[in-house]
Amino acid sequence: MKKTAELKKLQATEDPPEARATIPSLELSDLKREATEYPIDVKENENDSGVTVVRHELVSTSGIAYVNFGVDLSSLSLDDIPLLPLMTRIMTETGAGEYDDVALQRRIGTHTGGVDVDNVISGVKMEGAAEDAVTEGKHFVSKMFIRGKATSDKVDELFSIFNLVLTDAKLDSKSKVIEMLRETRTRLESSIQSSGHSYANLRLGARHSVPGYVGEKMSGITYLASVKELLKEAESDWPAFLARLEKIRETILNETSCRDGMILDITGDKDVLEKIKPSVDKFLGDLPGKPSEFKLQNFYKEEHPWVAAAEKEMSEMIPLEDEGFVVPTQVSYVGKGGLLYDAGETVSGSSVVISKFLRTGYLWDNIRVIGGAYGGFCVFSPTNGFFSYLSYRDPNLATSIDVYDATGDALIAAAEEFENDPDALATAIIGAVGELDSAPSPDQKGWMSLQRWLRGESAEYRQKYRDQVIDTKPSDFKEFGERLKNMKKGCLAVISSKSAFEKAAEAGKKMTVKEVV
Repeated sequence: MKKTAELKKLQATEDPPEARATIPSLELSDLKREATEYPIDVKENENDSGVTVVRHELVSTSGIAYVNFGVDLSSLSLDDIPLLPLMTRIMTETGAGEYDDVALQRRIGTHTGGVDVDNVISGVKMEGAAEDAVTEGKHFVSKMFIRGKATSDKVDELFSIFNLVLTDAKLDSKSKVIEMLRETRTRLESSIQSSGHSYANLRLGARHSVPGYVGEKMSGITYLASVKELLKEAESDWPAFLARLEKIRETILNETSCRDGMILDITGDKDVLEKIKPSVDKFLGDLPGKPSEFKLQNFYKEEHPWVAAAEKEMSEMIPLEDEGFVVPTQVSYVGKGGLLYDAGETVSGSSVVISKFLRTGYLWDNIRVIGGAYGGFCVFSPTNGFFSYLSYRDPNLATSIDVYDATGDALIAAAEEFENDPDALATAIIGAVGELDSAPSPDQKGWMSLQRWLRGESAEYRQKYRDQVIDTKPSDFKEFGERLKNMKKGCLAVISSKSAFEKAAEAGKKMTVKEVV
């Protein structure tokens, strides 16, 4: 017992400044002040096609074109959302047109570097609002992106495959679709047990914003429940299920409206972009739909059409309460989250430094080192002001919640220490900047630039944000700590065993417990 107490004391003791000073380190003056920007050129209605074409000309992409083609999803109903992940799999895994599933994969593998389909839900900056202000979560874009890459001489093939899977994927492959749903159910049930922290975070985020709720409907615990229902529907009434899939494709490819929501995003060097220009022109002409006077809602001004229905569902299906989800496991995944900022309040870039400090300092020490969990993290979104604590493979459910609740005071204490130890603050800032300055690949540069444009971010905002990161002060830690102490709408989402929830309730941490697996 004595040795255990000594070990815990040693684990909780900070290294003295003189010991830290012996470790080689960068100085704040060594950091690059300028925010890194990636080239972007946007042409709306290129070739009178009705399609927006976005290009990113890099110095070199080794002869490869990275292409993302997006269609808008906002014309779908909220009830269609759980079917979207299935649609993205069907588009590349069941075959299309004259190709069965094996032949399609062979064609993709022969001519391209791969083709994938992803759904993207991204909050956007509302027109007229300060760029660093927290949003209400009612303004966002919803797109389905077909993503692929090919050498410039194979881009015609890539575009042909894009068009094929978009318009002629075999939705009527009953046995294959049912198999996919069964695989998805099994994968989700397994993943919740092994990566419960991710599902806890999705659940927490779903309570506080419509984009968060939509994301949970497509990949979280709510999605698992939907998959089980979809599987029953597909097995018992395939014609009705197939009609739903066909209706989704028909809606997003509506002849008179689909082109205004289409985005063709291309990353390549100058030589690649010039060589593929004829292929781009042909692709734009071959796309479904036709140019028209129809214009989508401006989501930077108007709220997304899913908002009203989603907010009603959120209040009924994902209430603001402490939830526990029972799965067969010997460990816990403990999540707690809430709002630190109200809509309209501005968020400083210093939040990046503070979040990194908590992940690698206080939470690491108390959840991982002392608590014995495999990991302790936090996630903060400057867009909606939402903050969450998470633990991974955690043996101490109730204790971890207490650690979370003490974080605000720990940050305030850290602020006082930083006043007397500027070198420690500099180390925290340098660590955060290191994360910001990771080296992206060419396709990541293009994708990142596209996401920035979709969100409505300006280069000036990014520079201001970076300046705030580098200029982080002890007072920023103190203010953030006060916000953590006064978290609004704070609640729990925990994945664990029935016995762990019973013990937590005895310790005063009672939750509404639900069976998941």
